[in-house]
Amino acid sequence: MPKYRDLLDERRKPLSAIWFLAWPIMLEQVLIMLIHYVDTAMVGGLGPQATAAVALTSPANMLLNGIFAGVSIGFSVPVGRYIGSRNMDMAKRVIRQAVLSIGICGGAMTAVMLLLAPYIPVWMGGEPEILADATSFISVLSFSYVFSMSVQICGSILRCTGDTRTPLVFNVSTNIINMALNFLLIYPSRTVEVFGRSFSIAGAGLGVAGSALASVVALSFSGLMLLRALFRENAVCRIALKDGFRLDKVIWGDMLKLGMPVALERVTLSAGQVAMTAMATALGTDSLAAHSLAITAESITYMPSFGFAAAATTLVAQSLGAGKPRLARRFADYCTVGCVLFMSSMGFLLFFGGDMLISLFTPSAAVVAIGAAALRVEALAQPLYAVSQIGTGILRGARQTKLAFIVSLIGMWAVRIPTAYLMSRYAPELGLTGLWIGMASDLSVRGLLILLLLRGGRWAGAEAPEPPAQTQEA
Repeated sequence: MPKYRDLLDERRKPLSAIWFLAWPIMLEQVLIMLIHYVDTAMVGGLGPQATAAVALTSPANMLLNGIFAGVSIGFSVPVGRYIGSRNMDMAKRVIRQAVLSIGICGGAMTAVMLLLAPYIPVWMGGEPEILADATSFISVLSFSYVFSMSVQICGSILRCTGDTRTPLVFNVSTNIINMALNFLLIYPSRTVEVFGRSFSIAGAGLGVAGSALASVVALSFSGLMLLRALFRENAVCRIALKDGFRLDKVIWGDMLKLGMPVALERVTLSAGQVAMTAMATALGTDSLAAHSLAITAESITYMPSFGFAAAATTLVAQSLGAGKPRLARRFADYCTVGCVLFMSSMGFLLFFGGDMLISLFTPSAAVVAIGAAALRVEALAQPLYAVSQIGTGILRGARQTKLAFIVSLIGMWAVRIPTAYLMSRYAPELGLTGLWIGMASDLSVRGLLILLLLRGGRWAGAEAPEPPAQTQEA
């Protein structure tokens, strides 16, 4: 058996295991986000119309990523459970089924998006001058979905085995490749001046389509490398090509039971994002661009929550798999406190530095002013949003994905969308800020609901049963 760190060793302090898992994810997300900032600035350099065209496609991509997330959680959490109970054979069987799902689900999503690419920008209410760019972006990006699926599934599985460093290496490398290719594919051939010296730079001049093509190439690299990591000799649960890869009905059934609420949760949130984008679109191109850039800017504050939430999912899954609910609750408490402290500090950055963040992506003073005002509203919701994020990770590790879905459904469709609509209808002078008041209200309500669930503690004592060890292959 490959050597691995025993995350449940109670001789170590809980913070040791949490930090061991969380810091590579935080670093990975921060570096990826910094590169994404550069990526967004490159597209923003083409003008507000290019930014708006990409923004118009974001909800559809978020919707697909939600489906991918459901599949990845549906496979990775059982892997964590089986590792906790030291049932490595079953962990490997689940991983093999996850590998099969990459081609099946990723290929299906590629076909669907290619068919819908011409219609999505129209359904989103995009202005005529940005429809062509938006359609081109979706069409090209569709070819990345198999590899995106691999990135999500393989990355989640590796993290649930306790390996958070491999995803760090390949995801950061991928984004560096993406940034370099953006530089070559977005702009035409040109001359740049560095330290007083002029250099000729070749370029394809593909605009937003070039940005999508760069993503396809970069994700191909990451997806293949992370898939390969599951087959390497030092993997905690190494699989091999000679192993059986026939469809296993029981494992897929358990994946659907666990992953469907996650997918529905993400679909619910993504559908809400579609509605929010449509409302922002109605405010004009500047507001739509500001909405997109403000979301990009605020995403830097999510980085701590990603690390703590992923650590919580892994530690809770392994603890409950090992029959240690008290240890699971202890890990959950430490993760929650750490996440709230980190994200609260990030709220100060949004409140006082929002205009600086937005100005990194666009030279438009109007867009900067609109986006910065929205970020100041969002900053106030950061502490409770931290509770929401970490709580979702805890509930997933405990196989309580239905609860997380219900909370998200209430927050998005009973709070955010109605509040945003009322603001746009009865306080139109607030513009985009009114929509973001709805967003902040949603995040706060979700945080309060999750806090009530966590304080009850029943999530650790009434978890769903393990899937049976005897599985059926088709």
